[in-house]
Amino acid sequence: QVQLVESGGGLVQAGESLRLSCAASGTILSINSMSWYRQAPGKQRELVASIPSGGSTSYVDSVKGRFTISRDNAKSTVYLQMNSLKPEDTGVYYCKLSNLGPSKWYDYWGQGTQVTVSS
Repeated sequence: QVQLVESGGGLVQAGESLRLSCAASGTILSINSMSWYRQAPGKQRELVASIPSGGSTSYVDSVKGRFTISRDNAKSTVYLQMNSLKPEDTGVYYCKLSNLGPSKWYDYWGQGTQVTVSS
């Protein structure tokens, strides 16, 4: 049983910054990946950034150089630092944990946090 709770969203002006947090409770297995997705109204949910347990971080091209994903394993928390925000970054941001169990990945989602960037 895993629970993910996102926080840190809000309304900001273009050029400002936000830091999203996702606190996980329950079982996080040794091989895992934590990711941030976002979804704007009428658009597909998009993978923004990911940070696997044993690999390099990755980002969608549109946020490279502006967003940074990190994790604090002692706190079971993943962060998304978002700088130089643009109106097109607006959307609901979701945290996802993927656990590698016996021959299968198990995915868990948070409920999302709204990010709105005004111009």
